[in-house]
Amino acid sequence: MKRRNLIRHLLDHDCELLREGGSHSIYVNTTNSQVTAVPRHREINDFLVRKICRDLGIPSP
Repeated sequence: MKRRNLIRHLLDHDCELLREGGSHSIYVNTTNSQVTAVPRHREINDFLVRKICRDLGIPSP
């Protein structure tokens, strides 16, 4: 999945950028305060996309 599509999905489900790390962006779900890291690759593996969504407590795209 493209990174920009994942970011759009996260923003649609009340997640926002908390901070930028060295090679990851840290996103937080504002409704339940769960946090996860999103790598800065153009393509993100589907298994990792599911893990990111599960960590934030939102449905997979």
